[in-house]
Amino acid sequence: MANKKINMLEGSLWDKIIVFALPLAFTGMLQQLYNAADVAVLGRFVSDLAVAAVGNNVPVIGLIISFCMGLALGVNVVVARALGMKNDRKANEAVRTSFLTAVVFGVIALIIGQCFASSAMDWLDVPAEVRDHALIYLRVYLLGMPFIAVYNFLAAVFRSQGDTQTPLWALLIASLFNIVGNLFAVLVLDWGIAGVALATALANLLSAVILFVRLTHLDGPLKLNVSELLKVDAASLKSIVRIGLPAGVQGAVYSLSNLVIQSAINSLGPAAMAGSVAAFTIEINVYCFINAFALAATTFVSQNYGARNLERCYRVMWVTLGLNMFMTILMTGIVLLFSRELLGIFTNSEEVIALGMIRILWVVLPQPLSVVMDTLSGCMRGYGYSMPPAMVTLVVVCSVRLIWVYTAFPLVPTYETLMMVYPLSWVITMLGLITLYVRLVRRISKRRQFITDEI
Repeated sequence: MANKKINMLEGSLWDKIIVFALPLAFTGMLQQLYNAADVAVLGRFVSDLAVAAVGNNVPVIGLIISFCMGLALGVNVVVARALGMKNDRKANEAVRTSFLTAVVFGVIALIIGQCFASSAMDWLDVPAEVRDHALIYLRVYLLGMPFIAVYNFLAAVFRSQGDTQTPLWALLIASLFNIVGNLFAVLVLDWGIAGVALATALANLLSAVILFVRLTHLDGPLKLNVSELLKVDAASLKSIVRIGLPAGVQGAVYSLSNLVIQSAINSLGPAAMAGSVAAFTIEINVYCFINAFALAATTFVSQNYGARNLERCYRVMWVTLGLNMFMTILMTGIVLLFSRELLGIFTNSEEVIALGMIRILWVVLPQPLSVVMDTLSGCMRGYGYSMPPAMVTLVVVCSVRLIWVYTAFPLVPTYETLMMVYPLSWVITMLGLITLYVRLVRRISKRRQFITDEI
């Protein structure tokens, strides 16, 4: 593992951030490949109704997973700061606590999800012809929720020391399994949408097992000792929740507001639903790079903040912002250039492709706004300053999108009207986060005071 660690405390930043972020971006793309594989197989070998059913569940599943990944970010910050402080004991306690927290969260999410799966179909006003497919997919997919939680929490442990390659390889193996499983379930077993969801759940199990086994065979403070799995460190748990919960809320807010938008999309019919999920499957891969560099900012700031090197923390923000912007503009250009061909992977319907093109125009093109938002939020979390950016996002995103859906959309009830709300909410949120970050940096620089000393 030594060759996979990154020295975040010394030397140049740009090359190390790239080495950290790119495998993480590819990991995010592979996670999205789970959904893309489901959509592609169902679109080609089952029906557009099945594709619409998967698309209907994207915001529901995203709500749960976003919250999970937010909590996992707390793991990343706590372990990285302990490593920066050279406190191996606290790092190991945090690793043990993280695993048990992931298992508990995953089981709770599974139970709650199953209890409210049917109600979610009602809240989203899912059309009758899609409802049964959507409900089956959601119930089977949720069986893999404990494994999704374990994978994300353990991946955060690896990231804390700069190792983004091990989670990538684990997910690559699981993704290949998912693709083969999808084809086998549909073409051989003829299990349709239920078989596709089951293959995805089993792939999530595989990725979690790979990381668990790898972590139990590590040397050093991050080693997960099986004999001590039930030992929870209260201080580590408190810090993980304090930092991760607001980040989870921030991620969940996007998904929650998307539930409202999804309900409005559903009112436009199955074609709009299918076009939306096809475009989302493409656009989310651009966001994977944005999120990867934001997580790099969080990890690098966390370690350097633990080492009490504030000047390097400030430089991390600017270097990460520049690299993030460059990669996002590059990815956006590629998507815009080949958008029709990419949409054609998921459907043969010209109507669905046309609707997907509208979403790409309004959601992918303004992605540089997300670069600023996510980079600043990532840096603030690295300082342990997690609640304020979450609250700004909560208030602004929810209010803007709710107001738009219930005022502008009824006046002009078109698919394009709905898509306009994304860049609008991003602009306002970005301005709020810039203000918040400037105030935080001034506070730290003026007082030379560390806002959060405990781990």
